[in-house]
Amino acid sequence: MSQILVDTHALLWWLADDDALSADAHDAIADPANEPLVSVATLWELAIKRRLGKLEAPDSLPETVVEQGFLWLGIAPDHAWGVTTLPDHHRDPFDRLLVSQAISERVPIVSADEQLAPYEVEIIW
Repeated sequence: MSQILVDTHALLWWLADDDALSADAHDAIADPANEPLVSVATLWELAIKRRLGKLEAPDSLPETVVEQGFLWLGIAPDHAWGVTTLPDHHRDPFDRLLVSQAISERVPIVSADEQLAPYEVEIIW
């Protein structure tokens, strides 16, 4: 079983069955040989955007994520501290944490974000 870390936009596009999700990303998430992970940082980001009115999301979003077959990836101290060693290719703190998690957990990230490419992580898109 291979784990993959799903970025925020990829998660939303999966949940909405949006064609913006690339075929490779869709196949990776749907592949039963993969274990798709969603960072708690992603949930935090979505909660903030929902609270600010930048995103509509149901109260049941955390449960929906699990019902869709995703597992939660908690934020460990090495994930949080790992951002101190990352080059400044990306300024978004949530994305920087995802990169740190992917490096620490040795998993690829499912993301269309081109600013992640300079980091030493595998990108699935």
